[in-house]
Amino acid sequence: MVKKVWFVCFLLLAWIGSSADEIKQKALSGMVGQMLMVGFHGTSAPKDSQICRDIGTYHLGGVILFDYNPVDKNKPKNISSRAQVAKLTKELQACSRDGKLLIAVDQEGGRVQRLKSRYGFYGQYPKAEDVSRMSSAQVKATYEKMAKELKSVGINFDLAPVVDLAINPKNHVIYGLGRSFGKDPKEVAAFSSTFIDAMHRYGVLTSLKHFPGHGSSLGDTHKGFVDVTNLWQPEELEPYRLLAEKADTVMVAHVFNRKLDSRYPASLSFETITKKLRWHLGYHGVVITDDLQMGAISKKYGLKNTLKLAINAGNDILLFGNQLDPAKTVSTKELVDTVMGLVKSGEIKEESLIKAHQRIEKLKERL
Repeated sequence: MVKKVWFVCFLLLAWIGSSADEIKQKALSGMVGQMLMVGFHGTSAPKDSQICRDIGTYHLGGVILFDYNPVDKNKPKNISSRAQVAKLTKELQACSRDGKLLIAVDQEGGRVQRLKSRYGFYGQYPKAEDVSRMSSAQVKATYEKMAKELKSVGINFDLAPVVDLAINPKNHVIYGLGRSFGKDPKEVAAFSSTFIDAMHRYGVLTSLKHFPGHGSSLGDTHKGFVDVTNLWQPEELEPYRLLAEKADTVMVAHVFNRKLDSRYPASLSFETITKKLRWHLGYHGVVITDDLQMGAISKKYGLKNTLKLAINAGNDILLFGNQLDPAKTVSTKELVDTVMGLVKSGEIKEESLIKAHQRIEKLKERL
């Protein structure tokens, strides 16, 4: 129904004339803004701040918060205390048009938790490996406590749980850090389901990661190209199939897997995202990329090509954390302008933006 409404609107705009074309371009620009999740520097977001202006001007879809500041390690990037984070998220939402800005963090437990004890948060949530040894009641209580804490400071999107399988003891980024619930897909899906339910009770959205499976890898996509072709196992897809109806979003990794696509890494692959995740596994919700500034992407693809491939592959939210390399931060304006240029040249279809916008709007209805 929504798709038909947009189609009719575009027909009417085309019929009205040249001024209508400007309106149409502005609408498309707003859709592009909704597809972006960016990182920024600042522990506050007053109306005259760059991030607040970007949210209002470009209808930015989301932001991601970090505690570690890559520019000055002696200063926080976005997180310094409970009261400060709560104030920051209120300011950010006030900048948005709909009050439904996605405000995300990586809060898994173990080594990966941005809300640390030294900032006044609990900060002692166990890693997934330890959670897998708990009773059902303990697991539920643990993740409800985490969800309540996120909600209390206005964070509405947790980039978790990890559904990668613990199948490669030599894997340093998943197995080595205890970020997996185990090697059995059904058990992993069950623990992840409890995690999602806990988050939903407090109005926090979630993201299954890292599709199509990072548990078998040997390398780290933060640093560069990672080929999992010879190690990857088909059962790594199973948690996504089991949770396809429940998942809010799915995060796609930058791993290269020739079994799925002989040319592109998963995050830029139509074969992997649209054909495998959507068509084969039956997932129809929002797909978000892992940080597109990671070495696996940034060292091989330029910004323009990355944006074109990512959108054409079927991603809905494009994540630019502005965290990994201070010398290579990217502005919201540059991202929007680049995508709009690709639309104008016909390298990205308007329909791709419309479909992504519809899925994002449906996701935000859950908030």
